[in-house]
Amino acid sequence: MDITRRDFLNGVAVTIAAGMTPLQLLQAAPDGRYYPPALTGLRGSHVGSFEVAHQMGWEKKVFDTDKLPITEDYDLVVVGGGLSGLSAAWFYREKHPKAKILILENHDDFGGHAKRNEFQAGGRMIIGYGGSEAFQSPNHLYSKEVNGLLNKLGVNIKRFETAFDRQFYPNLGLSRGVFFDKENFGEDKLVTGDPTPMVADDIAPDQLNARAVGDFINDFPLPQADRQALIELHTVPRDYLPGKTAEEKADYLAATSYRDFLLKDVGLSEGAVKYFQSRTNDFMALSIDAVASADAYSVGFPGFAGMNLAPISEEAAAEMEEPYIYHFPDGNASVARLLVRSLIPGVAPGHTMDDIVLAAFDYAKLDQPQAAVRLRLNSSAVSVRNVGNSVHIGYSRGGQLAQVRGKRCILACYNMMIPYLLKDLPAPQAHALSQNVKYPLVYTKVVIRNWQSFQKLGVHEIYAATQPYSRIKLDYPVSMGGYEHPRDPTQPIGLHMVYVPTSPNSGMNARDQARAGRGKLYGQTFEQLEAQLRDQLQRMLGPGGFNHETDILAITVNRWSHGYASFSNSLFDDAEESEAWMNLAKKPVGHVSIANSDAAWSAYAHAAIDEAFRAAGEVA
Repeated sequence: MDITRRDFLNGVAVTIAAGMTPLQLLQAAPDGRYYPPALTGLRGSHVGSFEVAHQMGWEKKVFDTDKLPITEDYDLVVVGGGLSGLSAAWFYREKHPKAKILILENHDDFGGHAKRNEFQAGGRMIIGYGGSEAFQSPNHLYSKEVNGLLNKLGVNIKRFETAFDRQFYPNLGLSRGVFFDKENFGEDKLVTGDPTPMVADDIAPDQLNARAVGDFINDFPLPQADRQALIELHTVPRDYLPGKTAEEKADYLAATSYRDFLLKDVGLSEGAVKYFQSRTNDFMALSIDAVASADAYSVGFPGFAGMNLAPISEEAAAEMEEPYIYHFPDGNASVARLLVRSLIPGVAPGHTMDDIVLAAFDYAKLDQPQAAVRLRLNSSAVSVRNVGNSVHIGYSRGGQLAQVRGKRCILACYNMMIPYLLKDLPAPQAHALSQNVKYPLVYTKVVIRNWQSFQKLGVHEIYAATQPYSRIKLDYPVSMGGYEHPRDPTQPIGLHMVYVPTSPNSGMNARDQARAGRGKLYGQTFEQLEAQLRDQLQRMLGPGGFNHETDILAITVNRWSHGYASFSNSLFDDAEESEAWMNLAKKPVGHVSIANSDAAWSAYAHAAIDEAFRAAGEVA
């Protein structure tokens, strides 16, 4: 397959010269606006966002900004313009309405992982999300601080109950499917009617258009013995750990990967186990060889119904059963946009959660000298030091170093960067911060000319156990604020594709897998990533009439080499040690406090906001 390097600006495919920077790409836009959401190609942690950090982390380069003049003074300087940094600035301003605040962000857009992707196709705008996807179980997990912030931003979570059309795909007769590839299963085959329940599903359990488990599994391209074993795993409750007490079982499952449990205790073959290989990728950014059986049990994976285990708590069960419908068309980028509009009112019109969806943002107003709150993009912090009753912050922008001073500072950046930034950080705390090794993942958005191939195949979502992209789905059916989800199969739509560069069955622990995956991802060019997704889409959807050469209109690869925050993994971590690391890592240092979801060892938006509230309170 001959793949030409392409980028898509405002829906028009244009050849891009190698080596162009994101800023140059922006300037190449037809109307000359600085507007990152409309960029396609390689996004996420884009070229220009990470080089300074790599100099510090890889080359151990020290940027000496101490002797530079102080060019600006602020009450608060926030390093990191993602959801946590923006929320920290918002909480601080609530207590100090007249405060002068500067937010430094190394990317060319605000929001961090809460990234908005825009496309023009078929005479309309198609909106997607490049990272932070939705509110996870807000009725059960959200604190009064998170709910308070959302309420003041105008977000009413009940609005999503009408904005999200849960019946849309079920009413079209579409189901979920599983794709088996010839490299691992002997043939390329899509099996539809998947009855597998999902944690916090957006589709109601009785609306899956699922087939009976036996009928579904008997279509797998596996030997009859493997198919029968999988059917029994799903339908015949058995105690696979006879002779152990409930407590012994719990300890064993916490120390045994789900893969090993299926192989050694259930007795599945290697071929049958492959079916489950990537079931956990999207949710945990790890394959089943690095996920504890106890965690598999807690999210409803098969094999535990006859084990007489302690039941999942009512609270945990309620969290998992709450529907996954709290989603803006651009994911949690709308929350970032609401925060920015609140902090810098002149940047966009409107005042509701609906009108934020299509609100036009003027990026030229993010960093105005007269503004009380300034958001400075393309600016990488390189030095943070407590000096007397203030904090000096050095940063690099466009290859130039500068230094500002804040009475207080909040580091809402990736926590593993803090040991390189914060000059008076105690060594034990630096070690604790370094333990939060983030997991890489890729959210790719592909706009296709029409989705008749999905309709013909009878699916709206596909799981692929052994392909690069483990999850491929038609976009969530959300309409709000004048934005309408594409409803006509003959018209363009956005696909959401999830690629987690794991190293399954390698024997590596979770942190080493994250590092290896990051290295793999960093070494992949856009051309390679494009060829990879085109090949997979063609093989899956080709039988439905899809042609990647004519049906793909735009591609945005949101590459997050540092994606999900680390979490305590019972296969590799001691729970008490992890808790101690987490508590030590986020201790204030002088007039500097630490935020980001990393500080909670949790990859959720509400964790990012909770940590922002704590950090803002510490510097208040």
